[in-house]
Amino acid sequence: MNSEIKKIKSYCEASGIYSYYTHSKNSLNEYGEYEENIDDFSLANGLSPNYTDSTNESLVAQELYSDVEEIQYDSRIGYYKSLYIGHVLEGNYRKNASSGGIGTWIFKELFEKGLIDGVIHVKEDKSNSEKLFSYQISRSLDEIKDGAKTKYYPVELSEVLKIVKETPGKYAVIGIPSFIYSLRLLAKKDSLVRERIKFMIGLVCGHQKSSTFADFMGWQLGFKPGDITYINFRKKLEGRKSSDYGIEVHGYINGKYKEKISPTSELLGQNWGQGWFKVYASDYTDDVFNETADLVLGDAWLPEYTNDSGGNNIVIVRNPVLESIIKEAMLDNRVKLDEVNSDKIFQSQVAHYRHTYEELPYRLYKRDKEGVKRPKKRVEAANNLSFTRKKIQDMREKISLSSHIYFKEAVDKDDINYFINKMAPLERKYRNYYRLERLKKMNFSKFKKKVFGILKK
Repeated sequence: MNSEIKKIKSYCEASGIYSYYTHSKNSLNEYGEYEENIDDFSLANGLSPNYTDSTNESLVAQELYSDVEEIQYDSRIGYYKSLYIGHVLEGNYRKNASSGGIGTWIFKELFEKGLIDGVIHVKEDKSNSEKLFSYQISRSLDEIKDGAKTKYYPVELSEVLKIVKETPGKYAVIGIPSFIYSLRLLAKKDSLVRERIKFMIGLVCGHQKSSTFADFMGWQLGFKPGDITYINFRKKLEGRKSSDYGIEVHGYINGKYKEKISPTSELLGQNWGQGWFKVYASDYTDDVFNETADLVLGDAWLPEYTNDSGGNNIVIVRNPVLESIIKEAMLDNRVKLDEVNSDKIFQSQVAHYRHTYEELPYRLYKRDKEGVKRPKKRVEAANNLSFTRKKIQDMREKISLSSHIYFKEAVDKDDINYFINKMAPLERKYRNYYRLERLKKMNFSKFKKKVFGILKK
């Protein structure tokens, strides 16, 4: 397995920025991950986040936003002009979205006001390729609406950036933290990108997934890998909490076209903390709230909002133009947004922040102890986590790496149960460490009894 792990352990986020700039290739590998071969590290230093030590997200964000009138700063979430939680009221934007609908709606506003000519976003790939989704450019309101919903699927920007370079116009783009930051780095080197991409909208993202995540979700519903034609990763289920969503899959089972829906609670691999099919580079970002984006969207994972099955967004606004659009819409009752403080925004992603930022020093420490090269980050390597938090981190890494390898073996064997049986003991050990973490709050005698019971298992 060690030789296979080396193939998966790449610090490159494979956004396609390096490939675009160097006219090289960025393609899906055998594990369903984009593989961007960086052969010029001096050039990558300034294009690819985990290979760049000449700057960082804090410095780039400071250049972008520190001089904005009435801008505020919170070390956890970055710069902000205003903070909201809520959803779109007008049209079907919320209904057709994974969450509150703000993403597609803000693109609509920019387009209708003539501030952009096109939107660079992820859409269903209908080009008869093996990919289910890809970055594309939408140039009409109907096309923009077709790009709604979250896709837990690998994508890259090199092909769509070629179109931007060849086609004059004003564009807006949406992406995860490493992609937006990569675009900011590219804009420093490429004047066309800097001039043509007018707005960068960011997503809060737990981690990237390989394409095999979609394959596994479909396989559990009876669709073998390669037989899926459509997947909705965030199907809203009426009457349930917004966090209790479903998955909808279309495709072929034994040659017959089928459509199936299942609550994610009934599917394996949906625990985001465990990191099944996680792209390795995702564990080496310290940017939780997309600090270089003009506007940031995430899920409002807060009890006062998750009871609403329609979904709500957290919204971090840094760009004055976008702030004025939102404030105008609030006055017109086209959106329902509660003004909140930075603590509330932080609380909505507190578990994500703990793993991504607070526990990254331990992951860096492990790489240093192994004597391997690793990215330079804004946090320093440290070995100060508790025993259980270290074990949870260790198991997350093992689960993530193993999921890629065991799934490939399961596909070769045409046996989903092979994969499930291989992953079961890893998942069980992870859950036991989490139980230990919770038990630490008990009195000592009760804690000791529970610990011995768990360790015995």
